[in-house]
Amino acid sequence: MFVAAQMTDDRPPQPGAPPPDLGDFGDRLRRAQGQNEPVGPQETGAGGVNAKGMGAAFRIATELIAALVVGAGLGLLLDRWLGTRPILLLVFLALGMASGILSAFREAKRMGAASE
Repeated sequence: MFVAAQMTDDRPPQPGAPPPDLGDFGDRLRRAQGQNEPVGPQETGAGGVNAKGMGAAFRIATELIAALVVGAGLGLLLDRWLGTRPILLLVFLALGMASGILSAFREAKRMGAASE
């Protein structure tokens, strides 16, 4: 069964009575909103997602992809220039992968130290 919520703190309005004074409405509204606020700082965005964590995750993913692309690009360019078709591509791709993983590890380590 649905029960209608009261708009005032004390009692329901009586028929024929004057409307309640709205002077303290702002105070009551702030008090009601204060009951729903979580304790402590909140850094969430839309949908309750932690904005700082999401930004760090995107930055780490971008660094990983950039390291792979740069490694593959350098490998391809050197392979074409020197005529060693797949060897330098594989070497620089592995170096780019290692560089990206190392960068992600350092960033995660830095974030862990900052959170403590």
